[in-house]
Amino acid sequence: MAKPRYRRVLLKLSGEAMMGSGPSGIDYPEVTRIANEIRGVHAKGFEVCIVIGGGNLVRGAAAAKSGMERASADYMGMLATVINALALQNSLEQLGSPTRVLSAIPMASVCEPYIRRRALRHLEKGRVVIFAAGTGNPFFTTDSAAALRAAEMNCDALLKGTQVDGVYSADPRTDKKAKRYDRLSYMDVLSQDLKVMDASAVSLARENKIPILVFSIHESGALANVLAGKGTWTTITEE
Repeated sequence: MAKPRYRRVLLKLSGEAMMGSGPSGIDYPEVTRIANEIRGVHAKGFEVCIVIGGGNLVRGAAAAKSGMERASADYMGMLATVINALALQNSLEQLGSPTRVLSAIPMASVCEPYIRRRALRHLEKGRVVIFAAGTGNPFFTTDSAAALRAAEMNCDALLKGTQVDGVYSADPRTDKKAKRYDRLSYMDVLSQDLKVMDASAVSLARENKIPILVFSIHESGALANVLAGKGTWTTITEE
C-alpha cells in the first residue's frame, strides 16, 4: 500500500455540524454518525485531533450584535464548545475510540486543561484528542484555534468539515452561479476574501505551511476519502 500523504491531521468541525437538520442544539444521531467517520480513519492508523465550534448553542459574535459585551459573549461561546466536545467524546468512546478532551479554559471536573506536551503524548498513545474552548481568549474564532493547534501538534494537514463540498466563490446554497474551486493558494483565499476560514487562521496555516483541505462533513465517507486522496474537496496550499 502507498504511504498516506498525511498521518497526523486536525479536523475542524463547526458547531452547526452537530445540529444535523435542526435549527439549533445537538442532534445526537448526527454526532454519532460524525464520530463513526472519525473512528473509521483513526482505526486505520491516522492520528486525529479535533477543534470543535459552538455555534449550534451560542455564537459569541451574534450575542455581541444583540447588545452583550463582546468578551462575555465569546466566553459563553467557548463554554458551548466544551459541551459539544463532551458530546463527541461520548459518541467516540461508545464506538471504542479512546478519547481525551483538553480545554483552553481549565475545568478539571469535566476535562483536562490544555497542555501542549500532554496533548502530544495523548496522540502518540493513539488517542483522539478534542480541543475545546477555542484559544481560551475572546475575539478569536475556533478557526484560529484550529490553525493554532494544528501548528502546535505538528499536524500534516488541517481538514475543515463544512456544509458544502469545498470552497466556492459564494454560498452555493443561495447562489446557483457560485464557482467551485479544486485548488487555491493561501493568498487566493485572502485576496478574494473567500469565506472558508477567517484571515488570521489562513495566515497562520500559511506561515506554518499546513495545507487546508475543505470538504463536506455531511457526505458519508468523505473524511476517509479525502485522506485516501479520493472524493471531492478543495485544497488550500502554497501556489
